[in-house]
Amino acid sequence: MSGVPETAPVVDLAHDGRGVARLGGKAVFVAGALPGETVSLVRRRRRARHDEARLIAVLEPSPDRVTPRCAHFGRCGGCALQQLAPAAQLRAKERELHEQLARVGHVTAQRHLAPLEGPLWTYRRRARLGVRYLARSGRVIVGFRERDAPRLAALSRCEVLAAPVGALIVELGALIATLEVRAALPQIEVAIGEADAGAAGEAADRPVVALVLRVLTPPTAADLERLRDFARLHGVEFWLQPGGPATARPLAAAATPLRYALPEFGVTLEFEPLDFVQVNGELNRRMVSHALALLAPDPSDTVLDLYCGLGNFTLPLARRAAAVQGVEGDAALVARARGNAARNGIGNARFARADLAGDLAGEAWARARYERVMMDPPRAGAAGVLPLIGASGAGRIVYISCHPGSLARDAGLLVREHGFRLEAAGVMDMFPHTAHVEAIAVFERAA
Repeated sequence: MSGVPETAPVVDLAHDGRGVARLGGKAVFVAGALPGETVSLVRRRRRARHDEARLIAVLEPSPDRVTPRCAHFGRCGGCALQQLAPAAQLRAKERELHEQLARVGHVTAQRHLAPLEGPLWTYRRRARLGVRYLARSGRVIVGFRERDAPRLAALSRCEVLAAPVGALIVELGALIATLEVRAALPQIEVAIGEADAGAAGEAADRPVVALVLRVLTPPTAADLERLRDFARLHGVEFWLQPGGPATARPLAAAATPLRYALPEFGVTLEFEPLDFVQVNGELNRRMVSHALALLAPDPSDTVLDLYCGLGNFTLPLARRAAAVQGVEGDAALVARARGNAARNGIGNARFARADLAGDLAGEAWARARYERVMMDPPRAGAAGVLPLIGASGAGRIVYISCHPGSLARDAGLLVREHGFRLEAAGVMDMFPHTAHVEAIAVFERAA
């Protein structure tokens, strides 16, 4: 690292949200810099193909530069793009999606879908907060990792965490500092359900907040009493997790169920604090409606919903189609999906557990015929099930993606090997102010 300030134009935005400058023909990644700017930087790390630099000053700002709302932006690694206007964030994500489709999948969408937008702030209903006890000062830090270091950023509040947790960061740290197990409590899982108007004595607009404490040592009786006092004061519910996810249990005798509603379809789903649910609740509602409109099942159709989780798409689809087969690899989520179907009075949705990256030849559902396929795979994508989809007879697929690279790879396979064309694709702003690209793509059987 030279430590010598240099001046450079910023020519692009990398997939992780860093600006890309060019110096001597070499790419230099600069966190906080935006395309179109001229910046002063200092190189921190030199690598064979690129260098990494620290932003010293913005000499000529982009017209898309805005003042970050969060006081911790730039240090906290939870957000990467608060300095970029929201409309410009979406344009950058659209460009990333369509460039990946062209470069990785060698396909082009016949139609670009308009971005799907939701709330910009206090949108995160699921998060994992790190916890660190500082023995010298007796202080506890609660927050996300720093952008450029493995340690935790000391936060006073978080602008993207849903209420009331975003404003409870300092209070949580102060509470944990009083616990005897404070040095053996490395993380807090946050899960926030929607208001439960039916809960006795609770206001209809009060969310249900579950905070799962990862405890490597059993809390003492005094610790448990402090946790109960905090829970009563702030209207939250603590869970304790001494081992793997299956060991999480509520501190109270009976936890309030976590729920969210999809009102357009008359569906309410229950979930456990460590279950996968889409982070942005309002955007999820819009996404489900958008996806079903694009899939457009007929009332006589049988639909296959792959990676169905706890029924986020399956149960709304059951309101529109003759039958829906949901498939999921996590046995707990399959059980949750069946329970959600029963609670909603839905009898035309079936669920199966299967390893969707494994051999599916023996699965009866995998040999059935379907008119439509819905899929929401993890970051690794869905390469293993594409031959099954190709042979299913389905005329249309809607693919929800949390990673544009794996979507692009799968899009290329669907088009070149399985007889589909990429009819449409677009982005959905599930994670505003981050570089995360959530996308939706529509495939139709080629003539």
